[in-house]
Formats: sequence, C-alpha cells, structure tokens
Amino acid sequence: MPAAASAAADDEPPPVAAVGRWSVAVAFALFVVIGVASGAGGVLLPAQITDYGVDEATIGITFFTSAAGYVVASVLSGALVGRLGTRHALLIAGTLLFGAWLGTAARPPFAAFVLLSLLSGFGMGALDCVLNIYLATRPGATALLNRLHAFFGVGALLGPLLAAWLLTFTGWTTAMLVLGVILAPTVAACAVTFPARTADPLLAAPPAAGGPAAGDGRPASALPAVLRQPVVLLCAAMLGVYVGLEIAVGNWGYTYLVEERSVSGLLAGYTTSGYWLGLTAGRFLITPVTARLRLTQTGLMYACMAGTAVAGVLAWAAPSTAGLASAAFVLLGFFLGPIFPTTMAVSPRLTSERLVPTAIGVLTAGGLVGGALLPWLAGTLLQVAGAWTLFPFAVLLALVQLALWWRVACRIADTSAPAIADSPGVHLSVPGP
Repeated sequence: MPAAASAAADDEPPPVAAVGRWSVAVAFALFVVIGVASGAGGVLLPAQITDYGVDEATIGITFFTSAAGYVVASVLSGALVGRLGTRHALLIAGTLLFGAWLGTAARPPFAAFVLLSLLSGFGMGALDCVLNIYLATRPGATALLNRLHAFFGVGALLGPLLAAWLLTFTGWTTAMLVLGVILAPTVAACAVTFPARTADPLLAAPPAAGGPAAGDGRPASALPAVLRQPVVLLCAAMLGVYVGLEIAVGNWGYTYLVEERSVSGLLAGYTTSGYWLGLTAGRFLITPVTARLRLTQTGLMYACMAGTAVAGVLAWAAPSTAGLASAAFVLLGFFLGPIFPTTMAVSPRLTSERLVPTAIGVLTAGGLVGGALLPWLAGTLLQVAGAWTLFPFAVLLALVQLALWWRVACRIADTSAPAIADSPGVHLSVPGP
C-alpha cells in the first residue's frame, strides 16, 4: 500500500467495534474531566488567594509545580505504559490525580497545597499522554485524536461555568471535591474497558528491529534513543511553537482587543470565548472536511498551518469595526485546533514502533515547554512595546511552525514507504472490552 494512501485512510474513522468502543468512550470522558479541571482552575484562583492570604506571585508557584509534574509524567509515560500496560497506567495516574484533588479539597497548609499541585500535574500529564499513546496507534488515529482533544475543549468550556456556579453558594474546596467525584467513576471505568496486559497491543508487539532489548524483550533505554532522533526533536519543537501560539493568543487576545482595537470588554470576552470554541469545533469538524477534500495527514497539517497564518494576518490587519477581527479569532482557533492531535496521530511515522509511546511523551513535553515560555514572552512584549505586538508575534510563530513542519514532513517522506504503510504501530487494533 502506498504511504499516501495509508495516511489518507488513517484520516477516516474506523468501525467503532474495531477500536473498543467503550475504552474510546471512557478516554473521551476522561479528557472532558481534564478539560473541566483546567477551565475551572482560573475561576478558583481568586478564592484560593483570599483563603490562603497570599498574592498572585505566590500562588503562581503552583503554575510551575503543576507544569513540572506534567513534564515529568510526559517523559515517563512511555516507560509507564511499557511496564504496566495501558489499563494499569491509567488506573495509577487516575488514582494519583484523585488523591491530589481530594487532598486539595481538605484545604491543607499552603506548602502542602503547592506539593499537591505537583502531584496533580503528574496525574493529569500521565492520563493525557497514556490516552494519546493508546489512540495514536489505533486505526483512524487522526479522527480519534482530534475528537479526544475536542472533548478537552468541551470540558474547558464547561469548567468555568461549573466553578462560577459552585462559588455562588459554596467554597473552592467543595469545588475541588466535586472535581474528584466526577473523576472517580471515569477512572474506575478504565478497569473494565481498557485491555488487560495479555490483550494490550502496546505490550504484544515484538521489539523494534535492530533495537537493543532488555531482559523482558523490550528495547532498553527508550528515552535516550528517542532523544537521538532529529525528527522527533523537530516535531517536539514544532509542538512547542504550536502550544505557545495557542496559549499566547488565548491569554492575551482579550488585552489586545481592548487596548489595541478599543473593543468593549463584553465583546472582547465573547471573542475570546469564540476563539476557544473555534478550536474545539475545528477538532470535531476536521474529520468530515478531511474526508471530503481527501487530504492526507501531511496535507491536513499544511492546510491548517496555512490557515493559521492567514487568520493571524487577518486578525492583525482587519478593521475591528467591520467585525473581521473578531471573526479572525474564531478562524484562528478553528485552524489551530487539529494541529496538536494530528501531530499525535503522525507520531507512529516518526520512529520505530516500540519507541512511539516514549516519543509521544517527548512531543508532549516539548509542547509544555513552549506553552510556558512563549506566552510569557508575548506578555513581556505587550508590556514593553504595547498590545499591537501580539499578532505580529503570532504570525511569526505560525510561520516558524510551518517551517518546522516542512522539515518533519520531508523526513517522513524520506522514510521507506512500505515500512510506514506496513508498520504494526499504525494498524494495530484493540480488542473489544
């Protein structure tokens, strides 16, 4: 089968029974919960600041500890899946996250609150990466991963509404308890919906050809091996730029509209919500659009990145009075949305089969690093030079992202077509529950 044909087929969703419909449904539900927690966090912050009697800078320590936990989980997720299998990795990660949220709901001393944010970041990061690994090696990975991340967007839209409603009649600790109550049944469902070790396709495949094997037959030193592969590092850098661009526009778009475009606070708020809604819609709608246009994974990425650059230029240049600037925000979100999950779907084509779980962790870690540094740089530019700098900066990032993807796509194209098309990591199917 030609590589292009294989990639095009991968854009179409497989028969539901072929991938284990209940495990996929639970994966989607877990991403909704993660999204709810992420969206609710910002709403709960003022109440936490008041309760602990700290300032914004002090509470900001939890941003770094949570991100550190996420990065560690991302790097270790491949080894976690390789040793324990998908089901047990999810159960352990979910239990740690549940414990972190339950401990936070008990209103511990502030030092313990900070440490629990580290554990929470680890649990969320492990769930994120393991679910990406599980779906990235399934048939129809592009469609499945876009839907997975779209459900995160659904949760992120619902989270602030839930947190704001709870704070009208209770405290932030109760809100954390509610998050734990929502999480518990979805984690428990992993025990009966995800394959056991003996049926887990991520454990059943033979070691990568030519790779050194450990005593149990698995390749040794997966992380160093992945870090020696330039195409994986290029892809991680690209995701760093992508996540930085996504968060920079999401965090500073409101400020740009109010200060640079003199848009009312209400309209700026609606426009920012429209940006996130566009990002979620892009992930839901990209599968039928891709099927109609018969795009390969590579073509889809080029189309989304070109659309991102054009939407960024439109948001920068369009007159706000015509409403085009607000519409450009929605378009920007729509084109950005599919890039991250489609990159996860491409990951089995970047490296040997047994290194895919570790490679996905490295890709996720690269995105997290960019998501921390680039929005900070965008904010510094806004403070030093003014809000007008946001979209020149965003367009520059869009072009850098496109250039990095071009290099990744060239390296994928240089790979032997039969090897890609016949890779078991691309075509494995998961037994039904």
